[in-house]
Amino acid sequence: MGKKVAKQTAFACNCGKLFGSITARGVQYGTHVVCFCRDCRAAQIYFGQPDPAPEPVDIFQMAPEEIRIDGGIEHLAAMRLGPKGMLRWYASCCNAPLATTSNTPKFPFAGFDVKRVSDPDCLGPVTTQGFIPQADGKHKHKRLGYAVAGIVTRVLKSRLSGSWRDTPFFDQHTGQTISTPVILSKEQRKALYA
Repeated sequence: MGKKVAKQTAFACNCGKLFGSITARGVQYGTHVVCFCRDCRAAQIYFGQPDPAPEPVDIFQMAPEEIRIDGGIEHLAAMRLGPKGMLRWYASCCNAPLATTSNTPKFPFAGFDVKRVSDPDCLGPVTTQGFIPQADGKHKHKRLGYAVAGIVTRVLKSRLSGSWRDTPFFDQHTGQTISTPVILSKEQRKALYA
């Protein structure tokens, strides 16, 4: 879909204390999406980033085992917008959002924040748009099947190969998050969605 030859690409938080790379395989088999949903927007605001609205949040969906943290892992932290919300990982040193994952390593999914990537062009063009707002207050998606197929394929490969255990976000032995997530209160969420 227009990608160049896949190569490993670097990423870093805003202050540079947490850094690493996405493997060439991750770049090759990931899916470049943009999301207009309230949760993605709320998370950006929570982390002190500029409000993306009316534009979407730029995300690269991939298998978490393709993310390598080479330095500053002690700054890797997580939050949830609610008790059952997805894990939203960030660099605690500067509050830079990094990735969104499922709540368990057994469902190996990561949506990486493209703003952290040094060479976004290597991720290829956006193939899916999610939760596009409509005049009637509803939402629609463009080419959602492409993203769903990518997720299903990556999850199956990770589960069958056992590579899902090799993730920077969860302890390989216990399956617990490497840091205790902050869970936002209803009041905090309400303020972010205003």
